[in-house]
Amino acid sequence: MEAAPGAGLLVCERLHARHDPRWLLLLPPPLCLACVIETLGAGGASLVRKKHVLSCFRDVLAWHAMPVIQLLAQDERVCVHFIGTLFGMLHTAEDSSALDLPTEVLVRLVAELKLEQYVHCVLDESQKELSKAATMRGSLPMFNLLGKLADAIPGLADILVIEHGNLMEHLLAGLMYPNEGVKAAVCYLYGKLYSSPTSSERLSGHFTERLCDLFLDTLGNAQTKELQVNCMGLLKELLNSDHFVSVIMSNSRRGADSENTELLEGENPLPLVLKKLLLSRDEMLQVASVQCMTAVLVHSPIKYAPAFIHADIPEFLFECLFCTNEILLWSVYCCLLLLTEERLFFSKCHTVYGIESVVRSLKGILQLNNVELHKQGLLLFTEILKRQPVEIKLFTNLAMCKDAIGVLVEAVKCPVLEVAVEAVKAVSAILRKDHLSCPPVQYVELQKLIETMLKRCADLSLPPINRRPASHLGHSIQNKAVLRQGQFLLSTVEGFRNACRLAVECQSDPVAQENAFTAPGSESENTLSSFSEFLLWICDSLCIPIVLKHSERISSPALMEVFISTLSTLFTVVPSMQEKFSRKLASSSFIRLALELKAKFCTGQSNPALNQACSSFLYSMCLSLHSAAEKMEDSSQQEREMSELLQRSLPQLNCSVPESLTLLSETPDPFCLDEALRSHQYCLLLLLYCSYALEDRFVPEAELFSAIRNFLLSVQDQGDCLPPYVFRAVLYLLAVCQDKGEALDSSPLCAIRRVLENTSDLSLVYIHHPLLLKFFLRYSELMGRFGRRILQLWFSWEDYSQIETEDAVSGLSSGLPDYPNSFTTLLHILKGNSSVVLILLDLVCLSTTEVAHKVLMTLSMFLKRNEDVVVCDLLRSQFLQILQQLLVESSSTTLRASKNLPLLLRLLFLVQLRNEAERELDSTDFKLLHHVSNLCGKCRPGDVELLQPSLNFLYWSLHQTTTCSQQRVVAVLLSSMPLLELLQKVLELTWMWPCRSGPALSSSEEALLCSAWLLTASLLTHQHRYNSEVHQTISLDVEKVLNAVIFRRKKPALLLVSILQFLRAILRQNFSSSLLVLVVQPTAQSRMEPSLSENDASLHPLATWQVLSLVVSLQNLLVQKDLLLSQTVVTCLEVLMEYLHRRNQGVALHVVSQPWNRFLLFTLLDGGENSFLCPEILRLMTLVSRGGVDISANLLCISTMQFVRYRSSDIISQSEISQILQEAAKAKLAELPGATSHALRLFLLQLQSGSYEMEPPQEGTIQTLLESLPARTRTHLSPQDMVYPFARHTSLGTLSKVLPKLMLLRAPVVQ
Repeated sequence: MEAAPGAGLLVCERLHARHDPRWLLLLPPPLCLACVIETLGAGGASLVRKKHVLSCFRDVLAWHAMPVIQLLAQDERVCVHFIGTLFGMLHTAEDSSALDLPTEVLVRLVAELKLEQYVHCVLDESQKELSKAATMRGSLPMFNLLGKLADAIPGLADILVIEHGNLMEHLLAGLMYPNEGVKAAVCYLYGKLYSSPTSSERLSGHFTERLCDLFLDTLGNAQTKELQVNCMGLLKELLNSDHFVSVIMSNSRRGADSENTELLEGENPLPLVLKKLLLSRDEMLQVASVQCMTAVLVHSPIKYAPAFIHADIPEFLFECLFCTNEILLWSVYCCLLLLTEERLFFSKCHTVYGIESVVRSLKGILQLNNVELHKQGLLLFTEILKRQPVEIKLFTNLAMCKDAIGVLVEAVKCPVLEVAVEAVKAVSAILRKDHLSCPPVQYVELQKLIETMLKRCADLSLPPINRRPASHLGHSIQNKAVLRQGQFLLSTVEGFRNACRLAVECQSDPVAQENAFTAPGSESENTLSSFSEFLLWICDSLCIPIVLKHSERISSPALMEVFISTLSTLFTVVPSMQEKFSRKLASSSFIRLALELKAKFCTGQSNPALNQACSSFLYSMCLSLHSAAEKMEDSSQQEREMSELLQRSLPQLNCSVPESLTLLSETPDPFCLDEALRSHQYCLLLLLYCSYALEDRFVPEAELFSAIRNFLLSVQDQGDCLPPYVFRAVLYLLAVCQDKGEALDSSPLCAIRRVLENTSDLSLVYIHHPLLLKFFLRYSELMGRFGRRILQLWFSWEDYSQIETEDAVSGLSSGLPDYPNSFTTLLHILKGNSSVVLILLDLVCLSTTEVAHKVLMTLSMFLKRNEDVVVCDLLRSQFLQILQQLLVESSSTTLRASKNLPLLLRLLFLVQLRNEAERELDSTDFKLLHHVSNLCGKCRPGDVELLQPSLNFLYWSLHQTTTCSQQRVVAVLLSSMPLLELLQKVLELTWMWPCRSGPALSSSEEALLCSAWLLTASLLTHQHRYNSEVHQTISLDVEKVLNAVIFRRKKPALLLVSILQFLRAILRQNFSSSLLVLVVQPTAQSRMEPSLSENDASLHPLATWQVLSLVVSLQNLLVQKDLLLSQTVVTCLEVLMEYLHRRNQGVALHVVSQPWNRFLLFTLLDGGENSFLCPEILRLMTLVSRGGVDISANLLCISTMQFVRYRSSDIISQSEISQILQEAAKAKLAELPGATSHALRLFLLQLQSGSYEMEPPQEGTIQTLLESLPARTRTHLSPQDMVYPFARHTSLGTLSKVLPKLMLLRAPVVQ
């Protein structure tokens, strides 16, 4: 062992020879105890040598205490002598440094000996020395020695008090002695005495009667730091006792409840003394002062805090927060925390004064690595925020409020969870309107704070679930981690709830809603509305997922109570989004969650707060969903009744899912007046309705269906009258569960019917849902009695705007639009139950205009989508009744203004389209024809919506029938003079469009013109065929008709087709018809030349220039390559050439021999290759590909046939004929369309007749082609080509797809 420095001097060569060897310790270096004692006791040794020897002995005692003590213990006399020697040195010491060394050695020696006789020896000697001391200064060594002995030896304080009681007199005398060194030693010894509970109790009276005032005086007047420190040490010991605190504070209590601080200052009370030390610049004294204040306040903050507050100590405590001493900061935090329990602390506005210091202090300590300091500072901040009175604003300026929020953001981010927990509690406390009402409210900063808080919570990772059995220690640690995180989450959710409540409170304050400092015309995010929407968003994105994830691991009733109450508050945060929020929660299984929480934690009287929170949440959600779904006049009355029911029953409804099904099936005791069971059943049905309506079907459908069936039977047996809102829920649940349950028998159906019959208005129990409609129309018992009213309610609720839009956009394209699910469901019902169609037709007559309009639209879509359903005869008879009723009950003006009549007529035409084959018309058909023609006669040309379907109906009736019926139809139409007058007025609209001075015609007006021209052309043809009687003629100007074709001015193609159909009809009749009166206006040329030329006379009423212009116009139309238009133009050219051939062959030959015709042929042959990107050409190429030849070749055959027919070799040469023959030889003749095959046959026969000189190979090719062409089958060709302007916005190419049943512009047989 290493020797202590200077130990070699402990063996004195001069003295050691006469000492017994047993006192020699063989230590490195050796020690002779006798030499040490003799040297210290020798009078001749110098003081310096003695001090040095004593210092060396102290070091040896410190390093080798055991052998030294064992050596001394061998001889008690030597020990006593040694102790006496040390005492002697205390008397001879001249300065404090000389006193400290023997005192230290003596204390260590006695403490190491651990023998009571030596302790008493020292105490007795001390007592003697104190008694015989001449002055109190001479007692100082004894006071120091006793104080250090009491500190080193446990129990010595009790011995001093019990066995040396007169020592107290010396101590009191020492306190009164005007020497602060003595006073410091006395206070130190007193501190040790009062640190012992036994001594403290024995000295209680001594302190009260004699020491208290003297001590306080000493403390108040202390000047040296030693005295101040020792006094504070004694004070801290005294303050551990409630009795001593009461005695010490008795001087200040007299003014505790008074505002007069002068009384307190005059008595020099403890608070003022401590304030004096607090103002010192010594941090040690400041710490001691604050700790003493805290020690006082711990006993009773309410009792003792006023004295400190009246002394303005909080002010100086807040000032101390600017320091960097962590101990002082901790002490100040603790003291201020106790002061917050006194109301006077806030009413004196100390918090307003010191809040800036607190915030800055927190900002500073967050940079330190002292977790406990962080926690204590945040705890103080939290308590100030919580306890601050509402009427006293804490943050007096905006910057301070921002700083406080910023500090909390940083604190929440702290990685230490304990600190973050305290920070989140402070967040909860600061989210009060009075704290944040400094205009403008810092909503953006609050959003950052709340988002940070929730993200900090989301960053926590729960310990993984260990499937293996863990040790008890590991399981305990894991549980503690989960509990800590649960506590943090609880505090977080409480903070979020306070934020939601803050948003609700601010709704009633106009100042808090908008930022008054926003520049005009600019938008600010610092508004209440933005903050409220943020709360909804953050709840959905963070709060809800976090809580649900944690609840999967551990269920906490306290956490779920706060969470559910937060959701209840959110219902009113953004009133405009209440419905959306309710639907989102209900669809996310929150009704199920609330019921499960009630069933798990709230049975009996358990967790009343959670039960109330869940009940309030379900109450708010049900009312919100009910208010959003209903639009009835007495909805407010139902809401009141439902509100009372839910408030009464929800707190008691704490059953699981199986128990709830059992509850529904129970039947109340008929002799019991308690209606609780029935109320609980009603309440449960409402909850299930809300849940199922939002697709949260947590109860199995089949079991629920059976339970509701039993409930209905119970209601019927008891004769109960269900409230409408409850029965509405019953109907809905039955409807949605019907597919999973068996069909209802007569008993529950009877119960349903009884309730419905007792309901004043079915709208009270109606829910707009396709399954409910399907449920009512499923059972004949319900459909027959209530089907009409249910369907009427269905159509009144259904929104058809989307259906109308989709139908208009889709037109009559090959694909059907995607209609809403509810509309599709109705169409399926109609397809499977034809009797529902009859109910719909009744609704057309008996319902409002709006409902009737929707019914007609439904029937229209039904007929379009279901061509295989046979309902035509049924519908025609019903349409006749409806039409007769409308015509009888309405005037002409009313009919024209009707919105439903056009729909009815369109629907009638759709029914008519279902007949693909010609059929004999019956009496119903002729009555409909009669009524429709009369209706047209009552209309004006501007009544497009009525006239369009009416003329289409007449046109179709004229064509799609047998010859016998057709003749009668012609007679009926020609007998209607108003109809013919109307047709003339409509046709005259053609000349008015386009007019530069007026608006252009709409698409519906264009379609009406097409229908009028086609119907007129058909009437001309059939009147001529049957020679029908004419009662009214139609007058038209020939020049205007021709100009409509010649000067097209971008007329629609379908309108040109219709006019060409009319022109072809009058050309076939040589402009001679009893129905048509042609008006020939004199032209400018005819006025100059009174006599007609030979050509003009032969072509009358046409002029040569008009013929040539018409031909050029038709050829130009032919080049456009539009299928329908091209076929019509070719047919019209054919009829025109026949007319010219009959009237003037020279003009006909002149027309055929024009060089332009050859160029036209080249264009038709080559145009398909250069124009194939045009959609119409693509469709034509597709159509042609099925026939095997180019469509231009088809038209070329027809056109070339004309040139061949008139032997115009200049137009078509041998090379072109050879080309046509080659193309025909390559084609698959058997697959050619009928029109193409027929045209090709006529062309070949014309060539074979000798019109051209053919070479032998060509003649063989012609013969081979004629033999290869399929044999002609004699099919009925309508003499009038049929064109129907079905769609207003549809191209002609589209028409060919939509109406494949119509032979569009069949080419007539050319003889």
